Amino acid sequence: MFSKTTRRLMIVDDEAKICSALRFSLRSEGYQLRFANSAQEALVRLKEEPADVVLSDHLMPNMTGLTFLKLLRDRHPDTVRILFTGHADMLTAIEAVNQGEIYRFLSKPWDDGELKATLHLAFQTVDLERENRWLLAEVRNQQSLLLEMGRSIPLPAPPRDERGAILIDDYAELEAC
Repeated sequence: MFSKTTRRLMIVDDEAKICSALRFSLRSEGYQLRFANSAQEALVRLKEEPADVVLSDHLMPNMTGLTFLKLLRDRHPDTVRILFTGHADMLTAIEAVNQGEIYRFLSKPWDDGELKATLHLAFQTVDLERENRWLLAEVRNQQSLLLEMGRSIPLPAPPRDERGAILIDDYAELEAC
């Protein structure tokens, strides 16, 4: 059966004060919080232990958050990506959505309620995607079992009308024979 797992959140920001404030803000939300001070550090750490959601600053030394989130999309496509910046402009937001396929674009300074709601919805998305993958696997497994059973137990073909619909009454009579 599908079950929810620990909610793993990585925050990528080169400013220690921002990381500290986010840690304080999210301390009671039940997330497994991990922090990286750069995009390069985040990529190394995510290779070792993936995250469900990544919240990344945009303007960082050596690699922008947008470039990082594009790489993250390619390397960890199931990770929900959120861009976080104090220098929001429409072009960056459009590029982030189109190229990084980000889930959401948040501005600094942030509103705690909006941040928490965004993360809650992002983790719901993670849960739904996991459940969908699990259900799809179950359906495929059931289809395989039914095909296998159909090969081992011959059943008469049910009577159908001119459109191909199964005629229930005629089928019940056929089974009674």
